[in-house]
Amino acid sequence: MGLASHHPAFTAAAHVIHAAKLEVAELTSTPLAADQVVAGSPDVHMMSLYEGPDIGVGIWQHSAGASTDVEADEMFIVLCGRATVQIAGAPTIDVGPGDVGFLPAGARTTWTVHETLRKVYIVRP
Repeated sequence: MGLASHHPAFTAAAHVIHAAKLEVAELTSTPLAADQVVAGSPDVHMMSLYEGPDIGVGIWQHSAGASTDVEADEMFIVLCGRATVQIAGAPTIDVGPGDVGFLPAGARTTWTVHETLRKVYIVRP
């Protein structure tokens, strides 16, 4: 269960989440729609850490394979894994541990995950 249900205010309590060390069982499975899967059989898991009217924060994991998405305004930090992100009408980006990425709302992406990718995301709904 995400922290959002435990801490309704973003800064209600000081705490640390060792996000890179979480077991996949601690994340919630969020299956992709069949039409999003491009290659392989990727599994997607996530944990919502905060959901507010202007911001969402969480952890997202995608196993090896490829899938498509339409993005929200997002900033993310890759904790582990590697992926190539094709963005319609923009340069393709490669991401890995420690990388910080930005995606604009409406961007049509194809994520080709080479090694299970885990990231912390901050999105603006």
